[in-house]
Amino acid sequence: MERTLSIIKPDGVSRGLIGEVIKRFETAGIRIAAMKMLHMSKKEAEGFYAVHSDKPFFNSLTDFMSSDPIVVMVLEGENVISKNRELMGATNYKDADPGTIRADFATDIEKNVVHGSDAPETAATEIKYFFSELEIH
Repeated sequence: MERTLSIIKPDGVSRGLIGEVIKRFETAGIRIAAMKMLHMSKKEAEGFYAVHSDKPFFNSLTDFMSSDPIVVMVLEGENVISKNRELMGATNYKDADPGTIRADFATDIEKNVVHGSDAPETAATEIKYFFSELEIH
């Protein structure tokens, strides 16, 4: 059983899309093994996105991700990383396939409603950033 991290970003939370995103995961046969809402500080957002610290969008991204609450989840299932990425759609919502979360709800490349790990190694690191093993069921 594979695990991945999913985040409903501040725009998804503030626009009332939590239930819709979760419904899409569950309809696709993805199990939610852990979930919580939190409000990252700027420093926490910088720590989470440290891999992008040299990119021009880093400050904007970390400002956005620390602007309002987020919902973080551990998703579990067979090939859940690729399944989740398929459900999310392309990072740039203009390139996302119709019917994906980003095609349906994103308003720009940064405010694209969801984040998902891109590989097993990334997923393991990202899950540990937000969850202890005791919180994952």
